[in-house]
Amino acid sequence: MPKIDTADFKNGVSIILENDIFTIVWFQHHKPGKGGAVMRTKLKNLRTGGTIDRTFNAGEKFEQAILDRHPMQYLYKQDDEYILMNPETFDQVSIRAETFGDTIKYLTDGMEIQVLEHNEKILGAEVPTFVDLVVAQTDPGYKGDTASGGGKPATLETGAVITVPFFVNVGDKVKVDTRTDSYLERVK
Repeated sequence: MPKIDTADFKNGVSIILENDIFTIVWFQHHKPGKGGAVMRTKLKNLRTGGTIDRTFNAGEKFEQAILDRHPMQYLYKQDDEYILMNPETFDQVSIRAETFGDTIKYLTDGMEIQVLEHNEKILGAEVPTFVDLVVAQTDPGYKGDTASGGGKPATLETGAVITVPFFVNVGDKVKVDTRTDSYLERVK
């Protein structure tokens, strides 16, 4: 495993710390008036999804976690497992719902997702940033409702609930930002 020290820290670099893999979300070099320089960081645990704040002494060394990101296709759900297929080799793997995190509510059959692996062990799975989904249930819009005057809840085909403008109706296809759970536009 390659070693890196605090001078090599960049956003997105992954390190092994306390037998877990963390990705650097934010870092700042800090030189207090007294004593040696330190590196303040915000780290995301790839197993749990939680973030921690950690301060390291300058020059401290860590094992770098080399992560492999590649596409897979979601096939179907079986009990609590989600079955994915590698589109090149057609190998199938099953993963648990926790691997997706909150974005699992946007998962549809046949969707291409990005899988994050370390030493051939799947650590995470991400749905696309933007998805087009059909509105399955929402209250009807009324004459006089405006696009800028707030919104109403809508249940999408996957069961996810987002806020949409009043002019969106059942059967409309909408584009959603899966990072923020927000409506972007109606798709023709």
